[in-house]
Amino acid sequence: MTDQPDAGLRAIISERRHLINLAYRLLGSVAEAEDAVQETYARWYAMSRRQQEAIASPGAWLTTVASRVCLDVLGSARARRERYVGEWIPEPLPDHTEWAGAAADPADRVTLDESVSMAFLVALEAMTPAQRVALILHDVFRYSFAEIADVTGRTPAACRQLASSARRRVRDTPATPPARRARLVREFRQAWEAGDLDALVALLDPDAVAIADGGGLASVISQPIAGAERIVALLVHLEDRLRTMTFLERTVNGEPGLIAQVDGVTVTVFSFEVVGDRITHIWAVRNPEKLRQWATG
Repeated sequence: MTDQPDAGLRAIISERRHLINLAYRLLGSVAEAEDAVQETYARWYAMSRRQQEAIASPGAWLTTVASRVCLDVLGSARARRERYVGEWIPEPLPDHTEWAGAAADPADRVTLDESVSMAFLVALEAMTPAQRVALILHDVFRYSFAEIADVTGRTPAACRQLASSARRRVRDTPATPPARRARLVREFRQAWEAGDLDALVALLDPDAVAIADGGGLASVISQPIAGAERIVALLVHLEDRLRTMTFLERTVNGEPGLIAQVDGVTVTVFSFEVVGDRITHIWAVRNPEKLRQWATG
């Protein structure tokens, strides 16, 4: 009898990693995800033991509450991001072996797969909060539309429509093999370091777009740069800064990327979208508040 509460507690705590994974995909921020999960557990522990025992599936209850908390956060996040200085890019994540020096609690680490690629997270930013919740819960976590309806307060049919409209916002591009993506990122780094402008232009799609996020805390170009030649001109402009940096190839959100370090401290994380044999998007995160998992790279 005395072991039963402990077993129940362990079962509740064991849901934490699932909740962190869900909340990060919904919010695009580890800090906001951690806060949402903390709020979810606070609501669980605010209930009496009798109320807790009346819940048939605590895991499902936690997921529902966490999703609702995230839905509320997404509603307020739109207003906050309108006041954000410059472009807002989701928080980039390192490989598990480098997550906060590999010392973080495994329950707080996000599983890296195609649903956390920077391209996918950026696409989510263009969706309404309800679309985002419906798509992530159904397509990523395989919840039924009846379950999603309980989260959003809408009918299952309405949730199905939300997911369908959200799906149309995600570009359906052929997957580029990981080895080819890694090769292109490596060639990009080598060409940039060598100042080989022709090679850089050849690696970029003619309509490529580069976006930087400094959050008002680090210097960046405030507007997206469109076009391969304009991007290369910007890279040339940054040549003096390159001399103080070391560029390393790293996994960023589960895909090949780059980090820039100064004296061993990561100051920029680069994510890339590759279509075919060309780089179509570059996302550069310099906001130090979004680089805490990369402190020492």
